[in-house]
Amino acid sequence: MLSKILPFIDWFKGYNVASLRADAISGLTVALVLIPQSMAYAQLAGMPAYYGLYASFLPPLVAALFGSSRQLATGPVAVVSLMTAASLEPLATAGSEGYIAYAILLALMVGLFQFMLGVLKLGLVVNFLSHPVVNGFTNAAAIIIASSQLSKMFGVYVDKAEHHYETIIRVVEGAFHYTHLPTLAMGVLAFAIMIVLKRINPKIPNVLVAVVVTTALSWGLGFNHDATVTVDTIQAPEVRESIVKFNTAIAGIDQLGVERTALNGRMDEAKSAKDAVGILDAEHDLSVINVQISRLKLEAHNQRATLRATLFDGVEEAGGNMAFYTQGTIPANMVVDGRTWRLKVGNTKIDTSNMKMMGGGAVVGTVPSGIPSISAPALDLKVMLHLLPFAAIISLLGFMEAISIAKAMAAKTGQRLDPNQELIGQGLANMLGACGKSYPASGSFSRSAVNLQAGAVTGMSSVFTSLMVVIALLFFTPLLYHLPQAVLAAVIMMAVIGLINASGFIHAWKAQWYDGAISILSFLCTLAFAPHLDKGIMVGVALSLAVFLYKSMRPRVANLSRSDDESLRDATAFGLKECQHIAVVRFDGPLFFANASFLEDQITDRMMGNDKLRHIIIVANGINDMDASGEEALSLIVDRVRASGLDISLCGVNEAVMAVLERTHLLEKIGKDHVYPTMETAICATHESAHADGQEDNCPLTTVCRLA
Repeated sequence: MLSKILPFIDWFKGYNVASLRADAISGLTVALVLIPQSMAYAQLAGMPAYYGLYASFLPPLVAALFGSSRQLATGPVAVVSLMTAASLEPLATAGSEGYIAYAILLALMVGLFQFMLGVLKLGLVVNFLSHPVVNGFTNAAAIIIASSQLSKMFGVYVDKAEHHYETIIRVVEGAFHYTHLPTLAMGVLAFAIMIVLKRINPKIPNVLVAVVVTTALSWGLGFNHDATVTVDTIQAPEVRESIVKFNTAIAGIDQLGVERTALNGRMDEAKSAKDAVGILDAEHDLSVINVQISRLKLEAHNQRATLRATLFDGVEEAGGNMAFYTQGTIPANMVVDGRTWRLKVGNTKIDTSNMKMMGGGAVVGTVPSGIPSISAPALDLKVMLHLLPFAAIISLLGFMEAISIAKAMAAKTGQRLDPNQELIGQGLANMLGACGKSYPASGSFSRSAVNLQAGAVTGMSSVFTSLMVVIALLFFTPLLYHLPQAVLAAVIMMAVIGLINASGFIHAWKAQWYDGAISILSFLCTLAFAPHLDKGIMVGVALSLAVFLYKSMRPRVANLSRSDDESLRDATAFGLKECQHIAVVRFDGPLFFANASFLEDQITDRMMGNDKLRHIIIVANGINDMDASGEEALSLIVDRVRASGLDISLCGVNEAVMAVLERTHLLEKIGKDHVYPTMETAICATHESAHADGQEDNCPLTTVCRLA
């Protein structure tokens, strides 16, 4: 009982110094990959980079202590990070305080959902996400993740559009207009280092080496070069006018947002008082405000795009102050500093007395030192209701990823896995992680592979990994300041390349064409609906359920005849003749309300299509269950067949179906002497009477007869 509650107790059976050394080395190796990777994934989730370190502090430790896999490495992963961003985008601006609070709340909800599934032993619910759906979604997600990093690779800034592909078009247009070449060079260099080191020796922590080298170059070459200036330094009246228009639009949006909040409160009061007129007035006012906000957002977007597209030349004036002219307008007697400058424009008002001009590449910047404070996330019922479907999808996707990785490693180590215990471990990791300012985490394939290859014996390796993250947070955060954003983008793109698996579509199609079609449609819908990734998954799940229902409603019904190996096989599939007097009909599936009438139709078709038919044998080996509708249909079939002057028998009836026949007294109607244990017994018992006075010389049920 104690081992079930505290699974990590079993680690220490036969544990020795050699095991401790192996776990310590594995934990250190995983940490060297995790620290830079987690920062990249945090930005993919729309969080400040250092929140990736927070998500790498408690989740790996807790998941290892309470999960069932000893080598699974938990923490930030690409797909879950992308899903986090997709679920929070409609609620708040990425990176804002509200956004971060919602991400932490989402982690708590994901953890709670996983924990409850584990406690209630409902791990099988993950089967609703079929392999074709997951394959299609994962391939699409990999492309979305990789393409979402292009703006950081080129050093361009654009507003996100309603659809992901529209955002990418904006990025490409921005890159054609202006690409910051040092930023692109840093990203390409990071790619080159990771690819070369991976080919030379996969055991070398290529991600860490790429981060260290590029960060050192960034610091040494002055890659980041920003200046804080006032609006007076901008020597372009049209730009200053755009700044005023932008600030006016943002101020209008903020003011209308306050009014909308008050109107929502008024709407709630009217609904509580059941004041129909008050509700209509509030709805009208809300509609007007929403239209005004939409217009202002469009104005803000247009002005922001204009400001971001404006390139400046910088001139150092007497006294060391800078003046900025739009490119091509600088006076002839002035000397530029050789840099291309751009104005940093976000989603908030531009402080005209404290504007940021960028003359270099983007870096991570200041990372707070120390571990995050431990506290429960603030609960907001309205937000939780909005996040509930996303939390469920992230829970299932995250667990699928984790359990798939754990099973793959267990096949190599021979370890026994408990999916429900793994759900409990992942759930606790996310719940306690949320208390440590973590966003949703899951098992990582790449880091788990590193953990296994490094020789991890128990979950103590994850304990050492968490310890290394704590040390990094306490002592090494200043070293991360000059880490280029383009390098983090390269780390993400390199990591998700492995998620692209085109052979999965071919494999699914070869298994069943409809599985291949579902996989392809899930892939296309996920791409088309991005960033609303839940819609792509929902389409895939709906298609899978539709196929399942269709197959359940129309299961395979085969006519059997004697084959070359003396067994009874599907006559149509193997090109065999069928007996004129006996129809041996096999029904492959449970007989229940959805397909009961289908069996009736199939038997009726055989009766009407063969005027020489005398006996029908229903092979019930495939009927593993029967409900009231199925029993009623079978009773009607027996009545109809015998009323037509034919006879009917059953064979291969299993215990569950036999119990239904006995309880409903249908067995007495059919006759116990008409229910046989095997097909051969049924044919032997009915053959002579069915062929009496018949004209069939060679019966296909006793002799192999092929169609001409």
